[in-house]
Amino acid sequence: MDQIFDLLHRPGNVHDSNGAAAFISLCIARVREALGSQLKTLECRIDSAFYNDTVLWALDRLRTQFTCSVPFERLPALKTIIEQRQRWHRIDSEWSYFETDWTPKCWKDRYRLICLRRRRKVIIKGPLQLDLFEPRDYEFEYKVIATNKSGAAKNVLLFHNGRGSQEKIFGESKQHAALDYLPMRRRVGNQLYTLAGMLAHNLSRELQMSTAEPLRTTTATRKSLWVFESLGTIRQRLLHTAGVLTRPQGELTLTMNANKALRADMTQYLKALQDPR
Repeated sequence: MDQIFDLLHRPGNVHDSNGAAAFISLCIARVREALGSQLKTLECRIDSAFYNDTVLWALDRLRTQFTCSVPFERLPALKTIIEQRQRWHRIDSEWSYFETDWTPKCWKDRYRLICLRRRRKVIIKGPLQLDLFEPRDYEFEYKVIATNKSGAAKNVLLFHNGRGSQEKIFGESKQHAALDYLPMRRRVGNQLYTLAGMLAHNLSRELQMSTAEPLRTTTATRKSLWVFESLGTIRQRLLHTAGVLTRPQGELTLTMNANKALRADMTQYLKALQDPR
């Protein structure tokens, strides 16, 4: 639903994975408690900062399907396996893959590793030659995904690549809800400020879900069912509008320029707020 569930407020000088396993476990427990039998499948996709046995073991133990980017550039043994691989299985004209059961020696558990490569054109640098036939070179870029999913490699790849929607949420929240801003030197004050930004972002999503029907079904990349407007767009249309507060006959009244579209939006949102659901 493109909303932020919770946050772990930490100093900026610690690694992203510090305390992540406990925090993720707590979030999963809260989701299961809230949804109960309505929850069929719980999925998680994380970047390479969380590739460690503690986090992946916690997700697997909590029956959560996950995909995790593997920093194979820092793992010489895995990097060698990829470099020496000769046979790759085709996914489409762009992607191919193979699977391996390799795992770091210090790990107790093994997870499915899908090694992927993507064929792309080499960017031509220098002056452009306007020839009738221009030769093209191709190169490969690689990625590795650790997962406990059992589906086809293509479906795992599509699901993991859907992380872009998560990054979009963080980017929009930083831009329009100031989640990347620390207003003071006190931890509690910064926590309150961050929570206020989170609530503003989630409220904008909740209002839109209350006034519109979902336009999508579940996709392979797990896009949100609703098509949302950004918080910045809503702010510009609803709040950055000239108006006058007056009290005719003692009743507080907001007077604005006539705008049918704005009036319809305001009416929709006010009705949604008054809905007992």
